[in-house]
Amino acid sequence: MGKYYEEAAIPDEMRRGYDVYDRIRSLGIDLGSFEDSVTSLKGAGIAGVVFHDSGLVYLSGAGGGEKQMNDDPERVLHGQKAASDIADSMLARLHWAIACGGEGGDLNDVLYTVKALGMVVSTDVEFNSGPAVVNGFSFRWQSVFGGGMGEFASDGEDAGGYAGVHARSAIGGFTGRFSLEPEIIVAIPQALAREIIANRGWVFPLPPSMLDKVSAARAS
Repeated sequence: MGKYYEEAAIPDEMRRGYDVYDRIRSLGIDLGSFEDSVTSLKGAGIAGVVFHDSGLVYLSGAGGGEKQMNDDPERVLHGQKAASDIADSMLARLHWAIACGGEGGDLNDVLYTVKALGMVVSTDVEFNSGPAVVNGFSFRWQSVFGGGMGEFASDGEDAGGYAGVHARSAIGGFTGRFSLEPEIIVAIPQALAREIIANRGWVFPLPPSMLDKVSAARAS
């Protein structure tokens, strides 16, 4: 398990007993490379990830899918697949945000998931499938971190725990040329959050000077 996870104040009964990266490999999720994923904040107006010294980690939303949503089952499936793909991309973003600086943390140090918000694009005033669409995101997250609706659950229970289960809002009615935009908040150990902030700041992508620092340390 994660270096910081072992010392975290969570009940023994609720601790994960598996390596998150084993599930990621089993699910075929590509986390990308350092070179492609760890970039400069220069010229960017919005952060992808913000660390708080309490241990809360805020991920900005990401849009996906090619079709606006309605209650047609095939259209809902399109939205669910898009939501699952967004979860994969956000897992990759979170991995590099936690791990890129060499502080010793990684996705195994995610203690639990706090809150997700799913905004579903639909101009149909009768649309009623917003929660079903966002389930594609939430259940993928549970597949990695644990939860009764994830791909490793059986009869509504996950022997790996429930760290992927989160509070959530799922609402439709937005406009746009895509299907949905979810965002999520997770918790990591406070000691890890403070180590990250002290070493390279609270924001990802990295400020230029911090990117230079991290890249130089990685190359040494």
